[in-house]
Amino acid sequence: MAELLLLGTGAALTADGGREPTMLALRGQKSTILIDCGSNPIRQLQRMQVPLDSIERLILTHSDPDHISGLGLLVVMFWLHCLPHCRALPIHGPADAIGVARRLLAQWDTSKWKGMPELEWHEVTLSVGAPIATGADFELTAAPGVHHVPVIGIRARDLHGGGVVVFSADGEPSPGIRALAQGADWLVHEATGVFPGHSTAEAAAELARAAGARRLILVHLAASFADLDAQRRAAEQIFGGEVWLGRDLDRYKF
Repeated sequence: MAELLLLGTGAALTADGGREPTMLALRGQKSTILIDCGSNPIRQLQRMQVPLDSIERLILTHSDPDHISGLGLLVVMFWLHCLPHCRALPIHGPADAIGVARRLLAQWDTSKWKGMPELEWHEVTLSVGAPIATGADFELTAAPGVHHVPVIGIRARDLHGGGVVVFSADGEPSPGIRALAQGADWLVHEATGVFPGHSTAEAAAELARAAGARRLILVHLAASFADLDAQRRAAEQIFGGEVWLGRDLDRYKF
């Protein structure tokens, strides 16, 4: 059975120091998929005792700093860990996110980094059901969300057990994410609050119910600015089932 790992669950405006920026991992029988890297996902994987040589690919949902700014550290730690036999690291995302990521990494001259892994860049189209990749454990597809920059949500189907996890990424509830979340075992949806380009917990619950998702996890949380438990209870009333508040280093099987 596959696992969903919450490496970080905070919003950019989180000020209490209790949460890393929102980023996820999917752990299968043979591989690990990283989704976003706003801070240091490698350290979080180590804390969860996930082998770093299992990292198969990285997906960037969009170009905001709290979802992409840890990329340089991720690459250098991946390189140093996998020496002397570094394999390529595929990086997927919307064209905007890929462009920002490449410019970010261009700040460092890596020409003398012996054994530096090749970074394989793959742009994901902004369409419902857009293919990302099919790897050792997961079939990965995407759909566009609604944010102030181009953004994709992600649907991951476990090739072995058939379980499905969907991640909304940042954004207002949208037709694209609702289509992506149809029948999902777990919907991981942002619940920043009443901010342009974001979602409330109640709106996330409405989308989850409309999509027929079985379970709902709220992330991208602003604990210093909201009563999170009150938001969870309100979401449960709308969703009609149990709603989880995501916490850093939580694990869920699917």
